[in-house]
Amino acid sequence: MKQLGVSIYPSRSNVEDDKSYLDLARSLGFTRIFTSLLEITGDTDEVVKKFKNVIEYGNSLGMETILDINPELFDQLGVSYDDLRFFKELGAAGIRLDLGFTGAEEAKMTRNAHGLKIEVNMSSGTNYIDHVTSYQPNTERLYASHNFYPQKYSGISQKHFEQTTKMFQKYNLKTAAFVTSQHGDIGPWPVQAGLCTLEQHRNLPIQMQATHFRLMDMIDDLIIGNAYATKRELQQMSEAYFSTLPSFEVELAKDVTDIEMKIVLEEEHQYRGDRSAYMIRSTSSRVKYKEGDFPPHDTVPVKRGDVIICNNHFGQYKGELQIALQDMENDGDRNVVGQLKEESHFLLDYLQPWTAFIFKRSTFGIENQW
Repeated sequence: MKQLGVSIYPSRSNVEDDKSYLDLARSLGFTRIFTSLLEITGDTDEVVKKFKNVIEYGNSLGMETILDINPELFDQLGVSYDDLRFFKELGAAGIRLDLGFTGAEEAKMTRNAHGLKIEVNMSSGTNYIDHVTSYQPNTERLYASHNFYPQKYSGISQKHFEQTTKMFQKYNLKTAAFVTSQHGDIGPWPVQAGLCTLEQHRNLPIQMQATHFRLMDMIDDLIIGNAYATKRELQQMSEAYFSTLPSFEVELAKDVTDIEMKIVLEEEHQYRGDRSAYMIRSTSSRVKYKEGDFPPHDTVPVKRGDVIICNNHFGQYKGELQIALQDMENDGDRNVVGQLKEESHFLLDYLQPWTAFIFKRSTFGIENQW
């Protein structure tokens, strides 16, 4: 089952704000919590108490917490990988190993007596997971997640993400990755310019980040790396990841007709299987609205990301909806009725033939520019 998660950082926030954030996230379908205990400064007992308070509150809401740790913390807390009772008593559902051991230790930890999940790092690009699985772990308790990257330009590339994720997919493990809020300013470190896994996501709206992961279909769970995301961001992420169909925000032309608006915003579309290098075609509207009137307007040269409806000059193709994948000439038979937001154009490359999708009207219209 796919899950959405949020991150909290009790050592850098206050408990009441964390609890309010968890209340909001849970009401919108979020069921995972990520938090980081990579280092403890000051009074260890006080820090641990603060984490326990928030983790147990999350538990009361039906949210599970994975606690990010590293091998040095085991020594600081006096914890052995042979006995993980400390983390169970803290209320955590599992621990994430920011830095791993040799593979044997991780496998042994998955067989712990407390039912804790052991999450390993997916982003290193080594054969690490092969070493872990060679020691026969309990794979039902073995999770995996990518890193997030606070430093601008340090997030992983699309190519590296795909390569490393495939190394874990063959073991059918539950996986996770991070997206970033454009409003959150709390993370585990003082420096953070967003907390995302993929660098290309750093400045994108959270809806686009979640839609990208949904269309790739390579990761189970998505977690917002920084705190606190806004209510609107939480709503958009939940809707983008859990809605029946993926959606694309469209900015409509000012001269769009009522029937064209109905086709774009109220109909379900499907990418034809006989794919073209130039456009995504959705043909059901030309059948349903074959008696409709589609007078020519906005018959301008077509640009990538344009939403098009064929007009009366196009014979049997009248009423067909298309999305341009690249620039094209317009012979006067295509009405450019809208435009996908430019930063979302890359998502078109991940939409597969026969996929159904819908449009939603952008809240940042450019109608006056048409």
